[in-house]
Amino acid sequence: MHWATALLFLVLIVTGACLYVPQLVGLVGRRNLITQIHLYAGLALPLPLIGCLSGSWGRALRDDIRRLNRWSGDDRRWFSAVLHRQPFGHLRRGKFNAGQKLFAAFTLGVMGVMLMTGCVMRWFYLWPLSWRSGATFVHDLVAYLLVVGVLAHVGLALTHPQALRSMFTGRVTRAWAKRHAGAWLDEVELPDAGGVDAPR
Repeated sequence: MHWATALLFLVLIVTGACLYVPQLVGLVGRRNLITQIHLYAGLALPLPLIGCLSGSWGRALRDDIRRLNRWSGDDRRWFSAVLHRQPFGHLRRGKFNAGQKLFAAFTLGVMGVMLMTGCVMRWFYLWPLSWRSGATFVHDLVAYLLVVGVLAHVGLALTHPQALRSMFTGRVTRAWAKRHAGAWLDEVELPDAGGVDAPR
């Protein structure tokens, strides 16, 4: 789900930039094709999430969504420590830290807002003029915020190589989990797990 959604976001950012900057669409030369790709990638954006939530294979994702929706006192203290540049290694973090929870909520919100405003812009004849103008402004503003958020997300991922590697392998070492996600390790660790890596 993560990689399919990331690919769709990348397509939307590139095609959106081509539609927004005349010089870029001039390089491609086929504005109508770019528009169609942008539209269908936007409409497809919720599909990886919906597909991965469906069926018995979606149990792990549903568990993660529950984790993302639970905010603890340590999450609030994590934010305070980050804002005041204080150490937060003593805090008990779950599978997701407070920053990851906030970014997940931001991403889901962006998906909803961009889908709704994009539909108003595409099928403009169904809506009043004030809605169309407002949708264009909100779509553009949220697109800028999305680009900043994605760049920050990728930048942070590159500074945490083991966490990034886990996005490809689905596993982290127990030592990493103990240091960065102790509460989650306690949740999933089995007494006879020995030296096996903790599941992601």
